Amino acid sequence: MIYDIIGDIHGYADKLVGLLTQLGYHHDGKSYVAPKGHQAIFMGDFIDRGHQQLATLQIVFDMIDNHQALAVMGNHEYNAICYATQNDNGEYLRPHTNNNKHQHQAFIDEVGFGSELHHYWIERFYELPLWIELDNLICVHACYDKYSMDKLKLMLIDNKLNPNTIKITAKKDTDEYYATEHLLKGIESPLPNGITMTDKTGIVRTQARIKWWIEDWQCQSIDKVLIADKLPNVGLQDLNASLLTFTIDVDKPIFIGHYWLHGVPVILSDKVVCVDYSAGKGGYLTAYRFDTDNPKLNDDNFVQFISSN
Repeated sequence: MIYDIIGDIHGYADKLVGLLTQLGYHHDGKSYVAPKGHQAIFMGDFIDRGHQQLATLQIVFDMIDNHQALAVMGNHEYNAICYATQNDNGEYLRPHTNNNKHQHQAFIDEVGFGSELHHYWIERFYELPLWIELDNLICVHACYDKYSMDKLKLMLIDNKLNPNTIKITAKKDTDEYYATEHLLKGIESPLPNGITMTDKTGIVRTQARIKWWIEDWQCQSIDKVLIADKLPNVGLQDLNASLLTFTIDVDKPIFIGHYWLHGVPVILSDKVVCVDYSAGKGGYLTAYRFDTDNPKLNDDNFVQFISSN
């Protein structure tokens, strides 16, 4: 079996059609169909940013319904559920702040907040598992964290959330909240006092994401392990006990999206591959072709759709 593992699309259906065509998929009237012996796996973050939100969702979920693809939830699908869901006090799980509204505007503009179409897609997002583990590989949007997976397993069915469990995971400063954050948004460390960074969306942040795939990252200085520029050579800040013992304890390759990488795709380590190369911000939609008969990770297995436009 060859799994075509496809990175974050963010509402760019034209790039998705281009990549699927390049990979040898064709449309049979129901969905795009994989070449013989192949199956697609989508890494989440189908929505927000691009101008083809519904077209992207239709392609992805038609393939899922037609048994041509699997998919995991991204943080943008999770955020969309929380943005549309109220807690017992009538407050939205994801507050409708200016920043959150701006990030989510492209999706809301196409579906209409509170419409039947909006409710339909929120229900479909619940079908996406937080992670997929097959015999030969693991797919999770942002971080393979066994501690967090074990924390959530008892409240999930087939690794999926529901309208009750979403409220539990959205409650800040709980174990369930941090576990979901790790899987869908990655691990972060506070920056040293006085240091901030501005992300690609213009939001000023006081934390930065950790390159958790680096061996013994807990013992490295932040300039080596945080995804940020111009950092001082100082130790990591305020890690909790579970992160101090964090380790990758599986031999299967782990596939992720989420990290807005650029340039020529390369594997991150002998166990971890990222397929997000910023398709939602002017980059290239990227896939990795994983052959279960030849599982050794190799840079040559990346495929990028590079538009001529």
